[in-house]
Amino acid sequence: MAAPPAPSRLRALAARALPYAPALAASGALGALCIRAILAQAGRPALPLDDAFIHMQYARRLAEGGFFSFVAGDGYSSGATSLLWPVLLAPFHALGLRDLSLVYAVWALGLVFHAALAVETARLARPLAGPAAAAGAGAMCAGFAAFAWFAWSGMETVAFAWILTRTARLAAALCEPAPPEPATDSAAPAEPPGAPAQPPGAPAQPPTASIARSLALCGFVAPLLRPEGALASLLAAIALALSASRAVPPAPLPAPPLSAPSPSRSGALWHSARSAGRLLALAPLLGPLVVPALNLLLAGHPTSSTTSVKWLIGNPNYDGPTLRAALLDNVRLLVTDVIDGGQWTAVFLPEGSAAVIALGAVALAVAAHRRGRPAHAAIVGALALGALLPCTYLSFLWNRVRYVWPFAPAWIVMAACLARELGDAAQRLRPSLHYVTPLLAGAFAGALAARLPWAIGDLANSARAIDRQQVWLGRWAAQHLPEDARIGVNDTGALAYFSGRRTFDVVGLTTEGEARYWVAGAGSRFEHYEKLPPERRPTHFIVYPHWMACAPVLGRALVDATVEDQAILGGTTMIAYEARWDLLGSGALPVRSVPGERILDELDVSDLESEAAHAYALDPLADQRNMAIALAAPESSAPGELDLTRTELADGGRYHRTADRFVAHLAALPAEARLVLRVASDDGAELAVSVAGEEIGAIDVPRGPWVERALPLPAARLSTPAPIAITLRRGAGFHAFHYWITGR
Repeated sequence: MAAPPAPSRLRALAARALPYAPALAASGALGALCIRAILAQAGRPALPLDDAFIHMQYARRLAEGGFFSFVAGDGYSSGATSLLWPVLLAPFHALGLRDLSLVYAVWALGLVFHAALAVETARLARPLAGPAAAAGAGAMCAGFAAFAWFAWSGMETVAFAWILTRTARLAAALCEPAPPEPATDSAAPAEPPGAPAQPPGAPAQPPTASIARSLALCGFVAPLLRPEGALASLLAAIALALSASRAVPPAPLPAPPLSAPSPSRSGALWHSARSAGRLLALAPLLGPLVVPALNLLLAGHPTSSTTSVKWLIGNPNYDGPTLRAALLDNVRLLVTDVIDGGQWTAVFLPEGSAAVIALGAVALAVAAHRRGRPAHAAIVGALALGALLPCTYLSFLWNRVRYVWPFAPAWIVMAACLARELGDAAQRLRPSLHYVTPLLAGAFAGALAARLPWAIGDLANSARAIDRQQVWLGRWAAQHLPEDARIGVNDTGALAYFSGRRTFDVVGLTTEGEARYWVAGAGSRFEHYEKLPPERRPTHFIVYPHWMACAPVLGRALVDATVEDQAILGGTTMIAYEARWDLLGSGALPVRSVPGERILDELDVSDLESEAAHAYALDPLADQRNMAIALAAPESSAPGELDLTRTELADGGRYHRTADRFVAHLAALPAEARLVLRVASDDGAELAVSVAGEEIGAIDVPRGPWVERALPLPAARLSTPAPIAITLRRGAGFHAFHYWITGR
């Protein structure tokens, strides 16, 4: 009898695509509702997060030939939080989708990944929870409001969730391969509750090379979508390494035919395959190195600007105790509010969701034991614990908690396991209760889907808000600002994408070198701007004034965009200003000077370079007390002539100090010297001044705006680097702006 013909490639492809059809239909219907709501509120394609336009701007620059440069002429930018998402968008721009038409491509990608995520979640759940609960897991995923919100937000969130879930599913399949599917037999008895998916001790089916290659690829790609994808890289590498180490050597062959390989040849082939498997296990570990290597090669540093701005670990304003406290606060917020449907996530999760997730974690362990799937459970547990990674951020609440949701498929698998275990328990009590598992899984899916109307409304309202503010101001800038304008921004996406003007990201996400000063605080940014070459300074600012917090550089207001009835924007009103630079350097000298004297040394407080050169000691959370102000020239008790030309001064300063300590450096021993202090106090203060541990006097700081005070210094003690301390003797605190050592 002739063998049946091999299926055509087209038929095989159709067979592989068939499981996605229901998910694509559900995602398509949901996407239609989301898009209709957005168009109804915004009147045109719109996106609910400014960050989505950052990706679109990077995509446009890629299509134009600029490799991850955010604006033309500025070179490489390390601010792309996702390397692959703009790469996926760039071809659509190259094909002619420009301006808002590119949003349709973003929505199409969101639909595809939304459907694929539902399929992968169901597949991950099936070995642990069985087919009925797994179908429920897919339904939970499809109806989860957070995934719907982000699938049509323009962000990479759902794509990242998909690759995390796919990596977890492939890693589990490689560690615990499924047994061969039995032939369909309508008379075959149903699987009894709790029966293991594979008989204990039965030989596992050998993992196919295609699974291993797919897993290696997913582990490599995941961190290119988001840096937290390093977790997927680790899971993939461990699974591949375990698979290679467990490979069983071939049994000796009896007297092989002449044409067959000898036993020694078979062993050599096995050793070669095992070595190849170990090398393949290294591939996922290369993924997390790609972005740091690019940054080091093209920007001169391995860290991304986003890491510098948002990551708690390494933030110079957090020492050990404050770092631990911040991390614990974030974890507490995650557990007690975020995953429980609290105030930050009520739009997505039912109240009390944390209890279901906690019970699901127990059910996961039970399911792993009953079905012989410990590796599956361990991988799902690791994916669930990945939600702790965003707790290392300064805040993980930004943008509707978008950093947490990629790990939510693990919670859904846990809920599926809970439905299965409760269903099996009910069936043991009464065999006719076989419907409990699908009923519970459906109830969980329904509870999640009940949040969809609220989430879709919020999605549309947020898209309208971004369109009426950032997008509107970007188009205004394109029409009203000169082509050579450089706009200082704190939300950089839509303003860069729609204005076509060069931008200067004051936060430092997309403008290299600025993140350090944003993290330090407004005073340090002002001091930094004093040193910027004029051609690098913005000509205009379009910012939230309270975010900018640097009034001395904001000139005449030109236009503003105010949006009420919203909860996504960084502020109700964003304002376009002319940049003002006339106050730069206005506070560089004391307001009084003695003819013939000169500045022997200077500590410019808030100037990071000056502080580092003088070993200026900072307290934890110093960024929160780092200000830039402009005031009338201070009253001064220092000797010398008053500079009448400087009626208004601007300076950066550190507030609410109880002690200032620094080291003075003088090139030569002066004949006489004095210390001039520019300080202030809200309630009045007395400051004691010491040099090299010896108190030399005290000054009184009146309540009110800043003043300048002077004290003579013992010149002999300044011959070597001299430690100087200013200590609060009376009062609640003082504000420090500048210290000079003058003399001759």
